[in-house]
Amino acid sequence: MKIDEIQIRVRYGETDQMGVVYHGNYALYLEMGRVEWLRKLGVSYKMMEESGIMLPVVSLNINYKKSASYDDVINVKTQLKKTPTIKIEFDYEITNKKGEILTTASTVLVFIDMKTNKPTKAPQYLLDLLVG
Repeated sequence: MKIDEIQIRVRYGETDQMGVVYHGNYALYLEMGRVEWLRKLGVSYKMMEESGIMLPVVSLNINYKKSASYDDVINVKTQLKKTPTIKIEFDYEITNKKGEILTTASTVLVFIDMKTNKPTKAPQYLLDLLVG
């Protein structure tokens, strides 16, 4: 399935007193990867919301292997797990400049109709972009 990669430089404010990335910031890195994955496909969260679809995270699993530190450049690889239905699932791998795996993760998001606040099928325009 479609894969995208982005690079992020760790900012000082993302680290703890030991100079390593605070564990909660990895969820932000995953979101940045996911947003860019969608954007490069031709879809934005803003566009989806304007068309009446929200995409909340319903599951997040992170496995920490090694630490990232202030000023490190990390690579976030985002991969679609399977064709979206009412949910969309991603796998992630965060590595350092040496290619060492720092973190692996997965997320599940659900397409929500903003009018009914209930799950709905993936928008057809997204499915069409995945085939194209």
